Amino acid sequence: MITGDPKKAITKLALPMMLSMLLIMMYNLADSVWVAGLGADALAAIGFITPLFMILVGLGNGIGAGANSLIARNIGAGDFKQANNAGLHAILLAVVVSVVFTVLIEILMVPILQFMGAGSTIGYALDYSYIVFGFLFVFVYSGVASAIFRSEGDMKRATIAIAVTAIMNIILDPIFIYVLGFGIAGAAWATVISASLSCIVMSYWIWGKKDLYLDLSLKNFKYQRSLMIDILQVTVPSTLENIVISALAMIVNSMLVIADGTTAVAVYTASMRIIQLASIPLIGLGTAVLTVAGVAYGAHNHENLKTAHSYSIKVGFIVSIIIGILMVIFSKQIAVIFSYTAASASLSAEIATAISVLSLFLIAIPHGIMSSMMFQGVGKGTYSLIITLLRSLILESVFAYLFGFTFGWGVEGIYAGVVFGCFVGGTVGYLWAKFFIKKFKQISIRKYTPQKD
Repeated sequence: MITGDPKKAITKLALPMMLSMLLIMMYNLADSVWVAGLGADALAAIGFITPLFMILVGLGNGIGAGANSLIARNIGAGDFKQANNAGLHAILLAVVVSVVFTVLIEILMVPILQFMGAGSTIGYALDYSYIVFGFLFVFVYSGVASAIFRSEGDMKRATIAIAVTAIMNIILDPIFIYVLGFGIAGAAWATVISASLSCIVMSYWIWGKKDLYLDLSLKNFKYQRSLMIDILQVTVPSTLENIVISALAMIVNSMLVIADGTTAVAVYTASMRIIQLASIPLIGLGTAVLTVAGVAYGAHNHENLKTAHSYSIKVGFIVSIIIGILMVIFSKQIAVIFSYTAASASLSAEIATAISVLSLFLIAIPHGIMSSMMFQGVGKGTYSLIITLLRSLILESVFAYLFGFTFGWGVEGIYAGVVFGCFVGGTVGYLWAKFFIKKFKQISIRKYTPQKD
């Protein structure tokens, strides 16, 4: 499938991935919805922790992206032995990274939250963060294992594992938060327990059932510095991208605190949960592009690479426009799910406004995210990082400040600046990707066209 028609491959890979991401977003959304019942401070605390959590979970996704890219390229090149070894190197890297960063984050948590301006929400934030970051390995390993399944086109089991996590988290959240009376710490425990179950299921398939296309038995592990470097060439930029995106969230949170206090952070947190949920089709398409692009690049098939990139962008724009329109129409109804108690009822109107403005974010991002994922797929993680740096850390934050403070548009101006910066940065990334594909085509033709005597 992944070596054939790129349009069919993207569709078949993307649909299960969309379901997987829907489930992930649902359990993230469940945390916010149930925590919202504890009041604005508790919801704002989740907003302050989320960027840090995404950075560290991004380590797993980054290692997974590196493994996905390398495994897919080796499958495309027909090198089964190196594909196996790449998967095992990724798992080793996940273990090392998890141990190091768990220690660091637990030590530095308080000063980080103080620097972010958590203020009166810091107690809630610490109750939640010490638990989820204490079990960081669970989240990092889960990201790597899922990527290994995706790299060989096995989306079914990757989806099942994520479904286990999502369903259990949705069930456990209200029990731990309200029934057992753990409060915001209950949300953290529900998340950790749910993710652990997913890890157990995937580990059974890999080392118990042993029916993957890949063979990840320890006998196939042979440490190769070149393999580790190859994985890191995608892992480091991909992880830095998550850091950049999380840094943007911190910057935006700081701007919102200045503009309208911590309540504005609570509103932004709630609305961005909805935007993330609505972004699922784009993430699914992008993840499919990563695998298909990697296989095409490994097989030196420039036409498949070009088709995968352009097709995913067209589909992405169509889907985003439809979802964006629906979000604007139903913004008030959507906002109700975060304002169902007396402690959070006052947030409803502000959340509805935020959703209406930020729905444009969906239309601004397809061409940028598909270009970034294409670069990750071909092993050019640094290119993807540069696009994200330009789009998120520079353009989105700069325009958010200009529109929010220089132009005096306030909170709505900050939202609009994020959207506009995203579109401009994504356009630059799209043009760069088209140029790269053109150069790859020229190189492939010169290298693989037989020369006449």
